[in-house]
Amino acid sequence: MTEERFELIAPCHFGLESVLKKEIMNLGYDIVQVEDGRVTFAGPIDAIARANINIRTSERILLKCGSFRATTFDELYEGIRHIPWARIIPRDGKFWVTKATTNKSKLFSQTSIQSIAKKAMVESMSKTYHINRFTEDGEEYPVRIFIMKDVVTVGLDTTGVSLHKRGYRRLVGKAPISETLAAALIMLTPWKEDRILVDPFCGSGTFPIEAAMIGAGIAPGVNRDFTSSTWEKLIDKKLWYNAYDEARSLEKHDIDMHIQGYDLDSQMVKCAMQNAEEAGVGQYIHFQARAVKDLSSPKSYGFIITNPPYGERLEEKKALPELYRTIGERYRSLDKWSMFLITSYEDAERYIGRKADRNRKIYNGMIRSYYYQFMGAKPGKTN
Repeated sequence: MTEERFELIAPCHFGLESVLKKEIMNLGYDIVQVEDGRVTFAGPIDAIARANINIRTSERILLKCGSFRATTFDELYEGIRHIPWARIIPRDGKFWVTKATTNKSKLFSQTSIQSIAKKAMVESMSKTYHINRFTEDGEEYPVRIFIMKDVVTVGLDTTGVSLHKRGYRRLVGKAPISETLAAALIMLTPWKEDRILVDPFCGSGTFPIEAAMIGAGIAPGVNRDFTSSTWEKLIDKKLWYNAYDEARSLEKHDIDMHIQGYDLDSQMVKCAMQNAEEAGVGQYIHFQARAVKDLSSPKSYGFIITNPPYGERLEEKKALPELYRTIGERYRSLDKWSMFLITSYEDAERYIGRKADRNRKIYNGMIRSYYYQFMGAKPGKTN
């Protein structure tokens, strides 16, 4: 008897689909489709647990319930009504459309889509449970609907609180980078745990902490729970225990890493240290209140991975040329280092004083940013 397979959708930051695809394949699942900002993959039912616990670069994991074409609300209603909801949602389950997004489609009213979808779900479940009113006082089953070029995709949110909420970041500074984006940017570099890594603008410590978790093999979701962990009609609790045990068994406890985080603000440094302790990686990271002009290291082949200020306010913008000039000077003083820098500041290369070897466009929230990649020599080779 073949094991039933399910399709899951993993949304991500626009421009980082390749990193997410690689993560999914490393978990052993088949890629079904890669689109802008999301990857669809297939696996057995325990893929829900394993994906939520282990994937670093997705915002959430959705169980794909159905896909169909709809240009009218009647077609939307019929499409959603024909999904076998009672297979997944128990009689007392709380179900609602938490989000509906549309793009280049005839249907565009979010509230109408949400309301019609809910009515269609009620009718579908009424036929199975033979009741017309649902108490909805049980576990939560949030639904998300995407409509792109009149094709409707319906998914159940198996995650709940977004995956970037690892549970360690109690304190944040201004303009923090999300944990999922930080992890993806690190994974785009050739950094390995045996190489020194420095973030000279560490803020609340996200880059150093995510790097330490990657280096030590600590799964991002191992210390939190998920909405679908209570969906016993769909996924046996034992599969969740197995997935958590598997993730913990892959952690490396005897690893020697050299990761450093610096920030001008000593309060931010304290906050970063606290966050690192919460994440269980405090022993791997050295945090210090220090200006970028003081950045130096006797070691070779290191990495700078950072998110420097990019001057959202006018008075901050005036300081940017000097700041990026200093970044360039300090980088050039380091022996055979590589530098990876995300910023929306369009003159970054000009003031750093070197054209990046690669430049990748990334959307950080709604801000169009650039991921500048300055490559140093590989160990054992010279430039």
